Amino acid sequence: MSKVAAGVGGFDDALAMVLAHAADLEKPATELIPLLASEDRVLARAVPADRDQPPFDRSTRDGFAVGAANFGDVALKIAGQIRAGEQWAGSALEPGAAIGIMTGAPIPAGADAVVMVEHVERADGTIRPVGVRTLRSGENIVRRGSEAKAGQVVLPVGTLIKSAEIALAAACGCASLTVFRRPRVAIVATGDELVEIDAAPEPQQIRNSNSYGLASLVARAGGEAVRLPIAPDRRAELEEIIRAARRCDFMLLSGGVSMGEYDLVEEVLETFGAQFFFTGVKMQPGKPVVFGRLPAADDFPAQFFFGLPGNPISTQVTFHCFVEPILRAMAGAAVEGPRFAQATLAEDATGNAALMRVLPARLTADRLRPEVRLVGWQGSGDLAANARANCYAVLPPDKERFAAGDVITILLR
Repeated sequence: MSKVAAGVGGFDDALAMVLAHAADLEKPATELIPLLASEDRVLARAVPADRDQPPFDRSTRDGFAVGAANFGDVALKIAGQIRAGEQWAGSALEPGAAIGIMTGAPIPAGADAVVMVEHVERADGTIRPVGVRTLRSGENIVRRGSEAKAGQVVLPVGTLIKSAEIALAAACGCASLTVFRRPRVAIVATGDELVEIDAAPEPQQIRNSNSYGLASLVARAGGEAVRLPIAPDRRAELEEIIRAARRCDFMLLSGGVSMGEYDLVEEVLETFGAQFFFTGVKMQPGKPVVFGRLPAADDFPAQFFFGLPGNPISTQVTFHCFVEPILRAMAGAAVEGPRFAQATLAEDATGNAALMRVLPARLTADRLRPEVRLVGWQGSGDLAANARANCYAVLPPDKERFAAGDVITILLR
């Protein structure tokens, strides 16, 4: 498919194309790593429960273990106490007795409920209910194996590891996990105006922020970032750096994909035999984004690439929308689209009849009515505005006015 044939399409069509290619990917190789190094990695070997969870009938409250049928008007004699980590050493609970119990402690034989400590009154070594109180069998008890049975898979292959998954793996005695290998992602920032961040820029120059921003995003999406030198707007040097990027599994280029005389990325990619799936998307910012694949050549396998716009917010928006889904799939995760949610617009906003707008915004975490407000910005080069935002407001095309109170889609990041 030539670059011209690929063309500029709508957002939904472009995303569907990315997800279709992601679904065709083979699973990567695996490796064994320490548990605490596994965050943001994808599980390659399922984790089973090594024993019943919980391993005993467990109290969920501080209170008294009793027989539910015996709890009522008659005072119950306190026969002892069980703390978390202790096992009741006495005989089975007798009908006229109660045993003090702490949250997390095992239920003693003969008891089938726990009455909360605030629901009883104590006097002379006995307890009575406070007010009219009934107690059901099983109340405030989690039964053995009700969370998971021994041998049951609790973390299946393909699970993205976060703190909750790390805690669960630890509860199953896993000091290490088998995960999929992270894809190596070449990052190539292009442009004669760029200098490295430790250099003193001339008035007409800017620091190479995109390379660092993309490296952070790649790491969060489960990849291993390989930052390559800045590629100037000269064909020979750009070819050389792209050739070096072929050593990686995936290639991200920023800049050089617009219509200017020195925007050479697509032309140079064509010399490598690139197949272009799309060469623009009807969105703002991010319209010039390019997606394609280089063929296998010179002992290098086929390689997907994205040419991202050079303006920093365009770069990050298009990463979240298109790069992250395929990169996570390359890291072994299930194929999923961007993380969208909905919120109420806090103030009027302006759309674009021809383009989907994806604008820096700030979500207010209100439990009853999450609200989103656009962040004032000076265009897609405004890094400070992007740092003030915590999401993006998504304003679909064919509508130019959005009113406060409208429910809109937001792109999480």
